[in-house]
Amino acid sequence: MLPYLNLGCGNKFHPDWVNVDFVSTGEGVIAHNLLSGIPMPDNKFEVVYHSHVLEHFQRDDAFKFIQECYRVLKPGGIIRIAIPDLEQIARNYLEQMELALKGDKAAESNYDWMVLEMYDQTVRDKEGGNMLKYLGSDISNEAFVYKRIGEEGKMFREMLLSQKNQPVHKPKKKFTRFFKPKYLKNKIKNFVLGADKSYAEIGKFRKGGEIHQWMYDRYSLGRLLKSAGFKNPEVKSAFESNIPNWNNFGLDLHDNKVRKPDSLFMEAYK
Repeated sequence: MLPYLNLGCGNKFHPDWVNVDFVSTGEGVIAHNLLSGIPMPDNKFEVVYHSHVLEHFQRDDAFKFIQECYRVLKPGGIIRIAIPDLEQIARNYLEQMELALKGDKAAESNYDWMVLEMYDQTVRDKEGGNMLKYLGSDISNEAFVYKRIGEEGKMFREMLLSQKNQPVHKPKKKFTRFFKPKYLKNKIKNFVLGADKSYAEIGKFRKGGEIHQWMYDRYSLGRLLKSAGFKNPEVKSAFESNIPNWNNFGLDLHDNKVRKPDSLFMEAYK
């Protein structure tokens, strides 16, 4: 086992690493709530890596999390972070808006997508939000969207479209259920408590980990790393790293293509 740690790994992990996620997503993946810290001793790892995790922490919790990453790294160890790149999103948003204002029809659709990238994962109150609805629809700017969301997003959209084209067999409603006392009782309860139930469900969803709690660019991420004690923060590409044999692990790449091209990749040293 390599002295390398992958936090919030999801389904993208390497068996030679120590892999941790909120729930176990595969053999050997340690289930742990990272809001409670990293369940590892001080100065244990040569590398700490996390991809599209930091933005799901509130700002104060994000700082504590980065401090934990610093704690478990050996002196001279490397942290590598991949996050949605606020700067890249903002630049694309402004570019597509300017083109749309000039009458560019293709840019109108691209603008709609960039607004979703910027806001949907912060304001949505149900799984997938409007981004899921967009990806499952017939769109004219597929090439632009694929450039933004990469291979993972492309496969997800293809799955959505495949499911959409499958016939749905809905069972016939049995109207006799409307006259059952238990059904009527639940209908009345839902009507009376409907608003409160809705608020509770939204609150539970928004605390469930899907929402983006904050966004970062190369300046703010570098500043955050320095504030936790890290040195020499440096922007990297998906293909380059100071981690030995990085491209062999397939964490930021899939078939030599970038998994999440909307990302900012940054490394720093303890």
